[in-house]
This record gives sequence, C-alpha cells and structure tokens, in this order.
Amino acid sequence: MTLFSIYGAPFNREKKTVMKKKNIKLWVPVAIAVFFGMQTAYAAKDTIKVGVLHSLSGTMAISETTLKDTVLMMIEDQNKKGGLLGKQLEAVVVDPASNWPLFAEKTRELISKANVDVIFGCWTSVSRKSVLPVIEELNGLLFYPVQYEGEESSKNVFYTGAAPNQQAIPAVDYLMNEVGAKRWVLAGTDYVYPRTTNKILEAYLLAKGVKKSDIMINYTPFGHSDWQSIVSDIKKFGSQGKKTAVVSTINGDANVPFYKELGNQGLSAEDIPVVAFSVGEEELSGIDTKPLVGHLAAWNYFMSVDNKANDEFIKKWHAYIKDKKRVTNDPMEATYIGFKMWVKAVEKAGKTATDAVAEAIIGITEPNLTGGIAVMNKNHHLSKPVLIGEIQKDGQFDIVWQTDTIVAGDAWSDFLPGSKSIVANWTAPIKCGNYNTVTKKCSGQNF
Repeated sequence: MTLFSIYGAPFNREKKTVMKKKNIKLWVPVAIAVFFGMQTAYAAKDTIKVGVLHSLSGTMAISETTLKDTVLMMIEDQNKKGGLLGKQLEAVVVDPASNWPLFAEKTRELISKANVDVIFGCWTSVSRKSVLPVIEELNGLLFYPVQYEGEESSKNVFYTGAAPNQQAIPAVDYLMNEVGAKRWVLAGTDYVYPRTTNKILEAYLLAKGVKKSDIMINYTPFGHSDWQSIVSDIKKFGSQGKKTAVVSTINGDANVPFYKELGNQGLSAEDIPVVAFSVGEEELSGIDTKPLVGHLAAWNYFMSVDNKANDEFIKKWHAYIKDKKRVTNDPMEATYIGFKMWVKAVEKAGKTATDAVAEAIIGITEPNLTGGIAVMNKNHHLSKPVLIGEIQKDGQFDIVWQTDTIVAGDAWSDFLPGSKSIVANWTAPIKCGNYNTVTKKCSGQNF
C-alpha cells in the first residue's frame, strides 16, 4: 500500500521506512504554512475585490480623492446590506498620482495581481485612454464617472459621466439663447478631452453661423498657474462690441489661479460669463468664491438640488466622512449610479465575470439624484438630465436652467464628419462600439 506525504512523495510501509525526527521537525512547519496559505487563498476568493483607481496626489488629487472616498462609502454600505452574492466586498486602492502612464501600470496590477472584479476610476480622458488598452487586453471592467469628449465606446468601459451632448452642447445653447453670446473663447487644458470637445464645439458653432474670427481657442498645460497674459487676451477679445462667453475645459487645480486672475482683471460674470465643465462643488470648497459669483457650470448633478433622494445621499455622505462641511458633486453621483448598476448587474448575472456583467447591465435602471431614471443604454452611456448652475458666494450653485427630460448619452458626435455615421451598440446582432451605419461594418473592438 503506497501513501503520500503533503509533498506527494511516496513511502512504503512494507519496507518499514522510518521517518526520522529531524524530518518531522522540518515537515510540520511547512505543512502548517501550506495549510494556512490555502486558508488565506480561500479567504481571498471569498471576497469580491473592487479596484479604486484615482489620483490621491498630484494636480488631479483636488478632484479625484473625493471619488475614492465615494467608492469606499458605497462598499461599506453594500457590505452592511450583506455584501454581494453572499460575499463581502473588499476595496483595493491604488494611487496613480496624476501620472498618466502609471494609470495603465496600476490597472495591470489591479487585474493581474490583485485580481479585482471591477475598477472604479480615472478622471481625465488621458488617464482613461492610458487604461483602455490594458483593460481590453485583460478583459477587465471599468466604470468611468466623469464628463468626457465622446468618440469612444468600449465593451470593457461604462461611461457614467456626461457625453458632449449631455453637457457641452446644451451649455453652448444656453449661452447662445439665454445670454446672447456672439463671440466664444474655448479655453482648455492641453490634452485629449478639451481638444476633442472644442473640436466638436467649434464645428457646432460654425454650423450655427458663428464666424471663425469670433472663436478664440487656447490651451494650457496641467497645473498652469500664470494666467495674467491669457486673461488679458480674453479681455481684449471680449471688447469688440459683441457679447463674449468663455467655455472652460480647464481641469484640476489650474482652475483656482484662472478664476482668481479673472477677478484681478475685473472680469465679472456680467462682462464675460464663464461656463465650466470641470468646476464643481469640490473644486470651489476652501477657496474665495467672490470673484466667481455669477459664473456658470454645466453638469448633470448639483448638491443644491432639492429632493428626497439627494437629501438622503448627502446625509449618508456626511455620516460616512464625518464632516458636515464636505460637499457632494457630479462625478460623485456618477460613481454612485455606476456602483448601484454594477451591483444590480452582478446580482442579475449571478457572477462577477466581465462578459456576464457587461451583458446583464444593459437596460438596468437607477434613479438619478437630480430627477428621472438613469438607464444604461446599449452604447454603455447613461440617460441623464442636464443642468446649468450659477456659482454662489457659499460655493454652491443656483440652478438657472435644466432640460425638461433626461438626455441619452451619445458616444459619437453628430457634428464631426467622421462620426456622423458611427453608432455604438453592444447588443445583438451588432455588438460593436463603432459600427458604421453606411458600410454596415464594425471598425474596432467587438464581442
């Protein structure tokens, strides 16, 4: 009769092989270590790991740190409800430090080493673009919670922030129709989101009859701090007898000196109103908002929205963060909705596998905190209301305009020649993120 040790090495009782005491002393600790190693591995599999991929340092920390806290709040809340599929959720937090290539590296670590089932993260489009090839290669799952430039739809990404038709286009319409803007300054940080958004907006303005000479476009690097000459140019551009407005895609901590310089040069919202796409309650907290009063922001959510769902969200946030002065903002709501939808999709699929969840989430709904029902559409974008708020002295927003109904996010712009005929549809029979309705062909990633 042959028996096996923990290593699988045979010994034969018939040969009366005697195990020496020194071997026992060596084997027992190893056996214990292997046993507890197996227990640890089992325990690890007994949790559902959630990756949190947000900059906690660097120029984008001003915006992204709060989103990390939002995900942790949602995980804690879900665990109190009993977790998901009978397991507790476990957060795996990393800091890409506003370093765009590092986002890709951290994504690979989260999926390949930490074995996360989903990732909530990124703010800038350049960070998302860095992550995209990795998340597709490894078939991971990313929920992206910030407004972006569109022109993208991936099987592995769910876009819970605004597409251009849910923020940029309505904001320009408001400035044109309600404020009477005739000249336009498109000011942005120098990376893919502002450049693509401004390309869409320039095409839109030209289609509306705006002269090219009435459009000024300017880009600055991340963290830009010296705004004196640029604001001087804006002031000069706006002194030509036509109502001028600034459409700002300036991102991160560069917004603070930008608005401060507007005040220094006496440019009020009445003179040249600014509508921002990346300035919310979080960016305004802790700074002097007097020079900003009257300027605008376009989002799908404002903390000042008065309804029961939003009140409960704010109350939950303050209880979690233990600071009633902490504000809420649009990307937090987008994170909240995305997390809720992911939970529902996992429960529907009965598993956390990427393909199963991606199939299950289409059509799932979740109430917006600003009214109406968010729907995860076939193009992996949400349906949301659009709101425009006016900055107040307390850093909050007075809502001055909003859409009558929710607006479905459009992955591909109708105002760019190469995008007009492209649609995203991740359901059968198309199952493609960039399907050409003219050629009837998918020109990129598909199932």
